[in-house]
Amino acid sequence: MNYRIEASHLTLDYVPEACELTVTLQGTDISWSWSNKPFLVLSDKTALILTDGDCESSVHDTGVSKGVRAVYKNLRDAEGKLYPYVVSTEVSVNPDTGMVKAEARVTEDGMGEIAALAYPPRMSFDVAEGEGYTVLPRMQGAIIPAGHKYTFHDGLLYERDAYIPVYGQIRKGNGGYAAIVETPYDGRYSVVGDEIQPYFITSLGKMNYARSVLYSFFPEGDFNTVAKLYRAYISERGELITLQEKITRNPKVEYLIGCPVVHTGTAVHIHPASHFYDPDHPENNDYNCPFSETGRMLTELKKKGVEKAYLHLDGWGKQGYDNLHPDPFPVHEGAGGAAGMKALQETCTELGFYFGIHDQYRDYYYDAPSFDLDNALMYIDGGHPYHDFWNGGPHSFLCAKLALDYVRRNYNEFERLGIQLDGSYLDVFSVVELDECFNPNHLMTREECAEARVRCFSFLTDRGIIPSSEEPVGFTMGALALCHHAPFYTTDWGDPTADNVGIPIPFFSLVYHDCLVTPWFGLRGKGGWGIAGTDRGLYWALLTGGTIYYDIDASAEDVEFGKIALEFNRRVALCELTSHELIDGHPRRRRSTFSDGTVVECDFDAETFTITYPDGRTVSGN
Repeated sequence: MNYRIEASHLTLDYVPEACELTVTLQGTDISWSWSNKPFLVLSDKTALILTDGDCESSVHDTGVSKGVRAVYKNLRDAEGKLYPYVVSTEVSVNPDTGMVKAEARVTEDGMGEIAALAYPPRMSFDVAEGEGYTVLPRMQGAIIPAGHKYTFHDGLLYERDAYIPVYGQIRKGNGGYAAIVETPYDGRYSVVGDEIQPYFITSLGKMNYARSVLYSFFPEGDFNTVAKLYRAYISERGELITLQEKITRNPKVEYLIGCPVVHTGTAVHIHPASHFYDPDHPENNDYNCPFSETGRMLTELKKKGVEKAYLHLDGWGKQGYDNLHPDPFPVHEGAGGAAGMKALQETCTELGFYFGIHDQYRDYYYDAPSFDLDNALMYIDGGHPYHDFWNGGPHSFLCAKLALDYVRRNYNEFERLGIQLDGSYLDVFSVVELDECFNPNHLMTREECAEARVRCFSFLTDRGIIPSSEEPVGFTMGALALCHHAPFYTTDWGDPTADNVGIPIPFFSLVYHDCLVTPWFGLRGKGGWGIAGTDRGLYWALLTGGTIYYDIDASAEDVEFGKIALEFNRRVALCELTSHELIDGHPRRRRSTFSDGTVVECDFDAETFTITYPDGRTVSGN
């Protein structure tokens, strides 16, 4: 049966038996259509195409949305075997907003029987090379030109594959759309040629709630349009928490504006089972920099003209960096112990610097004094994660539901020792994939994992400590004030000569710039972790309005040069990044505009930049 739904500026034509949908923008010849059939994937990799079963459909009008419900049952595989699963779907449109929603719920599935639901189908993107592109939220963001030759693995939402759960596609002169995954915690996507297939995995072994994707179609626009549609979406939901609001809750956050980050380490111990262990040069497996030496270097940095700085201190615990978590105490004795760490904190305070530390509550080390496998994540089969890559060697993962108790215990210990923390970096909480746990004593969905991680950040805020973490993902944005970095998806993150995957764009910053302080590496040179070998990190700091890193032994010349970026961040940190442009369509010439009217232009090939402030003052450099 063919259904037609009219909305404010859209017409939907929908044949549920064939799962064929066409969305047409009224008054234009612009339309978008689904290009494939939705399907279930079972745990044994059997695929069940929904339209191979029976379909019952009906109109559903709530008064605020108009749609069609379709129920697929009596599903069969390629050999005709019958399965009991029922997939209830609804395609609807809100007449006021023109937003189209596609939702599906699976029932009658047993524990562990289903692997994934590929619904809604892909939007057709039959566009010639050079006539359009896909907007992907991979790390800071990228546009992927039509006809690309890249190979993508499937993407996880709320991880490096997708800092935020939104993507889009633009056809030159022929409209575009934004797709917002409304149920992102168990969401994924795959890139199939030039088309994007959203799909969903189970939660605790079952497809036990409705999954949905929300679409917004527009007759003209670009990646800025997609970003701003998502910003409006989270703002309406009360999820856009700006830096100004975070400053109100924790006034220390204001210090970060126009402030460089100084990242340095104290101690290293490499376990013999670690990937990094050097059996041929055992002297490389244990070393430390005394707290007093770090204090001396910071004092010298102050003399070079650094007016304020945020210290990010690694490796302060008993066995140094990435060891013994969640039990890092006592403070490393070889570096000076608790008294030495307290003296370093006091030195920072005297210098007018902020004292922040690295901490960790996911990697759960076997040699931690409180280690108990019952507290680790449990898989559906009763097993547990095991890793030995990092410095501390063998470890599992701590269930995030238990993390806050350890955070509270450890920060009470800092208070007992008289060490006053200005900031704390809870490692990996805002970048690694969300966990689920099948231990009945602390059963946890991925959404509950996200909530548990956020509670740890909020605990820090309540103690007057600035919360930070590795890279920014959407579910942490209400709680984080600072991240380690938010660079780009490159062909090899660890290779400073790597290439960009697609054309890099500050997609994340177009949504969240004024909600987070983001520092960038690469003040003078090119390339780095997540920065292509052709690009200067300084230019991306300017184009995104971010701050910068200073090396602890930075030269006076570098300190002076960096002040250009620091002053720029001070001016625009609380402003929205309103637009970003490829000047004349050239990917190496860029322009960013902020809500106060400040404009910055960077030419990556000519290696020049120009900042124009609202009062007409300009600053140029290279």
